Amino acid sequence: MPLPSLLKDNLSLPIICAPMFLVSTPQLVISACKNGIVGSFPALNIRPQEKLDEWLTAIETELAQFKRENPDKKVAPFAVNQVVHPSNSRLMADHALIKKHKVPMVITSQGDPTEIVKDVHTWGGIVFHDVIKAQHAKKAIKAGVDGIIVVGAGAGGHGGHANPFALINEIREFYNGPLALAGAINNGEGIRAAEVLGADMAYMGTRFIATQEAQVPAEYKKMLIESTINDIIFSDHFTGVHANYLRASLEQAGIDITKLQSKDQVDLDIGNSNSWTDIWSAGHGVVGIKDIPSMEALSQQLIKEYKDALTIADFTA
Repeated sequence: MPLPSLLKDNLSLPIICAPMFLVSTPQLVISACKNGIVGSFPALNIRPQEKLDEWLTAIETELAQFKRENPDKKVAPFAVNQVVHPSNSRLMADHALIKKHKVPMVITSQGDPTEIVKDVHTWGGIVFHDVIKAQHAKKAIKAGVDGIIVVGAGAGGHGGHANPFALINEIREFYNGPLALAGAINNGEGIRAAEVLGADMAYMGTRFIATQEAQVPAEYKKMLIESTINDIIFSDHFTGVHANYLRASLEQAGIDITKLQSKDQVDLDIGNSNSWTDIWSAGHGVVGIKDIPSMEALSQQLIKEYKDALTIADFTA
């Protein structure tokens, strides 16, 4: 099944810049969209909640102006991530603003998206749901989502245990719709590899933190450049859901990583916790990050790498 026209007709590369807690801001979202990459952010990034209206207005206004001034450029749609787990007390308030602005794409996670899907479809929007297991994908398909995001091992933030090769194959046994793959993809070759595996898009987060537009501390970006796979800690200690974090940021925050314990319940309603500003997420995609380019420079680099990967595939065929 092809990608929805909203995506297929407006992308320079088959990429979603993943919604990253306390990382994704309007500046990062807008810069991604201007370069033909889906920009996204978690609704829980906005505090107080009412400012979500301002964020959506700012993104819509600037992208509309950019489209008018650059009619020949591909400008990607933006997306808002909604945590649909019962612990998210802001869900319906955030959804009301998403509905007001008729957000073109919603990314749901951590729960049942059925009611969100029904409502988003009333204004012509699309919904992708992220999953870490095949059974989660089956439930999302039953809920009527327009696409699945397969989050494999090595993805930054909340992620799964499964090898992406195995997980995507398992899901493709029963699903032929739009599918994005997440898990340590940080270059054009990785994007092409995801397609070869059976994905339609790449879901990339960590690489975009190390850009000039990402409004995070300079030390965070420096830590990404200096880190290896061994510097990534996978734990459910903080929210009850496994996620990948930078070891150095945990130690810097005074956390003894040898004493991390599983949380006995899921608690994703963390939007008002200031402690999260010092705990930084990243995936295995830290490997290969050596610089901090602009979003435009990075997108051009990814395009070149992707095209080169296509050429190699054509030649060897």
